[in-house]
Amino acid sequence: MQKKLGIIAGDGRFPVLLAEAARDNGYTIIAVAHTGLSSQDIEKIAERTYWIHIGEISRLIDIFKQEGISEAVMAGGVSKKFMFRDAKPDLRALSLLFKIKDRKDDTLLRALAEELRKEGIMIHEATAYINSILVEDGTLTKRRPADDEWNDIEFGLEIAKDIGRLDIGQCVVVKNRAVLAVEAIEGTDEAIRRGGRLANGGAVVIKVCKPGQDIRFDLPTVGPTTINSMREVDARTLAVEAGMTIMIDKDDMIRSADEAGISIVGITNDQA
Repeated sequence: MQKKLGIIAGDGRFPVLLAEAARDNGYTIIAVAHTGLSSQDIEKIAERTYWIHIGEISRLIDIFKQEGISEAVMAGGVSKKFMFRDAKPDLRALSLLFKIKDRKDDTLLRALAEELRKEGIMIHEATAYINSILVEDGTLTKRRPADDEWNDIEFGLEIAKDIGRLDIGQCVVVKNRAVLAVEAIEGTDEAIRRGGRLANGGAVVIKVCKPGQDIRFDLPTVGPTTINSMREVDARTLAVEAGMTIMIDKDDMIRSADEAGISIVGITNDQA
């Protein structure tokens, strides 16, 4: 029996890389992508790609049921900027929004996963299909963090976990054990630029999982664009949670960091 995997595609390259890995492992890929958000490259990998607007839950379910999908993943983020600006919620989405207690990321995603489960569509963790994309433990670049940067990492980890516990964001920017920026709705890259400008060079960026993170969705993700944002403001170190952070285009990301003299460090669960 042919294996089928449904991919609910958000932004960035991760949905494309996931689709490619799953296809190479024998899955037929059926993608549901979001207009104005998802990369059109998904169409090159998926057997079929359907385009919907954010909030069209009934259409999403109808597509998967029509395609015989019982196994699906969510890949790539959906910024609340798009949700506020480009969402076109249908009646099912409006009913779901009315029932949930808040609009936090985890609340929204768990509610969507539950709606799919009711229709026989189970959401699985994306890393089950592409686990080699997770960040390794240790320093991944030629440059290691200086002692003062390690102090900032230790300080920033506690802050990042606290904002994650409140489901505000996953990233903080610090320097000399002072918080310069906390990620919120604007996303990681904008938080880096904002905090990095205040640091006037030498900022440390920490990005970690939220405590109790549901690994089916919203794992922290970094990639070459993260390094590009750090280069713009002369930030020096990126610390992320090993085994719980997705690294897009790893070789390109590390090469770019080495060229800029930026350290990338995978922090273990004990340290985080």
